Amino acid sequence: MSDTPERYPRRKIFVLSSLALFTAGTSFALRGAIIADVVAELDPGSATLAGSLLGTAFLGFGTTLLLASIFLDTIGMGRALLACALCFAAGTGLAISGSGEGATGMIRAGFLLSGLGWGFMEAAVNPLTAALHPEDKTNRLNVVHAWWPAGVILGTFVALSGGAFDLGWRAQFAVVLLPAAGCVALFVGTPFPRTERASLGVSMGEMFAEIPKHPMFLVWWVCMLLTAAAELAPNQWFDFALTKSIGIRGAWIVIYVSAMMFVFRHFAGPIAHRLSNLTMLCGSAALAVLGLWILPLADSPVTGFLAATVWGIGVCFLWPTMLANVSERYPKGGELFIGLMGVAGALSIQFVLPALGAITDSVKSELAGSAAAFAALPASEQAPILQAANESAFHTLAGFVAALIVVFGVIGLSERGSARAADR
Repeated sequence: MSDTPERYPRRKIFVLSSLALFTAGTSFALRGAIIADVVAELDPGSATLAGSLLGTAFLGFGTTLLLASIFLDTIGMGRALLACALCFAAGTGLAISGSGEGATGMIRAGFLLSGLGWGFMEAAVNPLTAALHPEDKTNRLNVVHAWWPAGVILGTFVALSGGAFDLGWRAQFAVVLLPAAGCVALFVGTPFPRTERASLGVSMGEMFAEIPKHPMFLVWWVCMLLTAAAELAPNQWFDFALTKSIGIRGAWIVIYVSAMMFVFRHFAGPIAHRLSNLTMLCGSAALAVLGLWILPLADSPVTGFLAATVWGIGVCFLWPTMLANVSERYPKGGELFIGLMGVAGALSIQFVLPALGAITDSVKSELAGSAAAFAALPASEQAPILQAANESAFHTLAGFVAALIVVFGVIGLSERGSARAADR
């Protein structure tokens, strides 16, 4: 019997894939929401430590995603999802166990393991969705990735509730164990297909040979560095950076934007069919830049939500549409090309988050005279300095992301010209 998508329980695999993304989103949101409490326990007020700890998860994400993508057909997409669940469970357990002298190391190791779980998830879910829905990749990848912001919503609500009921960050982070256990349960007894590349009869050697055949892939890879930075870095940074500026916890911004993304990603297919992937990406990049520019200027809940609306619409479709775009353009690149795109996203945030923290600390110290002088200021005097520091960090990021508008625009015009020439 041929290895067709119809042979497999696509609905059950979709639920498992969605739950894996939900787990990753929950962990991602909670790491961002609890980081201020973690830093307060380890080294009060250090934005550099916050960025470093958060960046550790992205290091684990990128490393595992690269290796798992290369050997995914050997590992099996189902076993990769099982490894995802086990890493999230172990990483969460290790982080919440950290206390005393070795707390920083244990929390860092726990965040790293959580990143490994994230990497296994991303390595498996994207090619698994592509293999089961080869004719509808943009739509299905956006739909399954809608469960990432759903997890972000849960994680952020847990953090807000934990703050209201005076639960410590450890109790809040432990919630990740629940969906992780659900992934393990769904894995049992479920058959999984081979990767789309393997089903097409393309060997691993042929998959790697696709890289020098398609130098344009490198352009898409670099673009992924910037699209990931536009979406994930601010999302992870909101609660730490914007709470004092807008007068409410930045976590409410995360919930609002995540709800938008959950809804809009279900309509990505019809939009892509009407506008094309490139038009979607170019428009998204323009809105993302505008959103990044105005977010740190917000000084109230109303302006905060308005700025977040612009930014949220901008970044909503970027990640899954970039993956679908590469999968459609380079099918023989298979899971390697999809995985390398995720690696670009992980590497980007690994460097961007610490950079945001360093820029923020540098501007605060410069304006106040020193880090100690800033810490000694009353809250009313800290606020304008903090806002200036946030502006510097977000505007620097916006400047880099703006390059996407140019690149996507040039690619679109070039391909349109080539298509016209071919029609003559």
